[in-house]
Amino acid sequence: MSKKAFPWHIVVFLAPAVIIYTLFMIYPLLDSLRLSLYTVPEQGGAEVFIGLGNYQRLFTDPFWQPQITRALANTFEFFVFHMLVQNPLALLLATLLASRFVAGRAIYRTLIFTPSVLSVVLIGFIWQLILSPVFGRALFAQIGIRLPPLLGQVETALPVVSLISVWQWVGVPMMLFLAALISIPDELIEAARVDGATALDVFWRVKLPLIMPTVGIVAVLTFVGNFNAFDLVYTTQGALGAPDYSTDLLGTLFYRTFFGFQLQLPNQTMGTAVAGVMFLIILAGVLIYLFTIQRRLVANTVEM
Repeated sequence: MSKKAFPWHIVVFLAPAVIIYTLFMIYPLLDSLRLSLYTVPEQGGAEVFIGLGNYQRLFTDPFWQPQITRALANTFEFFVFHMLVQNPLALLLATLLASRFVAGRAIYRTLIFTPSVLSVVLIGFIWQLILSPVFGRALFAQIGIRLPPLLGQVETALPVVSLISVWQWVGVPMMLFLAALISIPDELIEAARVDGATALDVFWRVKLPLIMPTVGIVAVLTFVGNFNAFDLVYTTQGALGAPDYSTDLLGTLFYRTFFGFQLQLPNQTMGTAVAGVMFLIILAGVLIYLFTIQRRLVANTVEM
């Protein structure tokens, strides 16, 4: 029996992508984690290894502890807002657009998905202009609406930024849900209708159980995307998460710490510690999903 030749052609095809991904993603990530275990003396000099000292300082130091706590709370609220508003709305839109009775479905899909392919900087600038106390208030005054300074109030800044983010990204989960819904065999739906199921029964008892793996994927993508969030908050509220740090996320805390927008001098080691916290939270969430929720969802789908 002849020995099968090693598939070198697979290595040749994968090598460019693996090399580029390693250079620009894996290496910076590992080097950031390495740097978070060091500190630089105030008087200068070589890096000094301190282990988890930066992480301990981040959660115990009177200066850093309130900031990381606030950033964690705001990031979690940002994520929950997307889970409770964006994903149900995306599922509703996908269900409507999967129906053959809705005219102009392609146009609606295009319009809803278009903001997702636009520049985040452009989106942030446009909404900042629309909601600005000067231009926005004058614009809405023309139609008889008195616009409060939504982005300038502590109570409303984070929910408004979250809504802007939902408006921009709702098209992505909508398309994933739509692809899952239209892949359901028509025979299953017709059989349920013959048995007397209503449209709502068909959705809850047939469609939703079959697309649960997609629901799980959308949930974990939402988790990763929102705990990495930075661009929209920065373009609308600046590096400090104004007003009064009410929109400060882990991403903005890392940015201003690492590049010195908060301190007189940049603090790369503490900045990478913040990035390390972000990485560990995302890693823990993804692992929990893969080894618990995803396995159950796939097993239930196979049984059905």
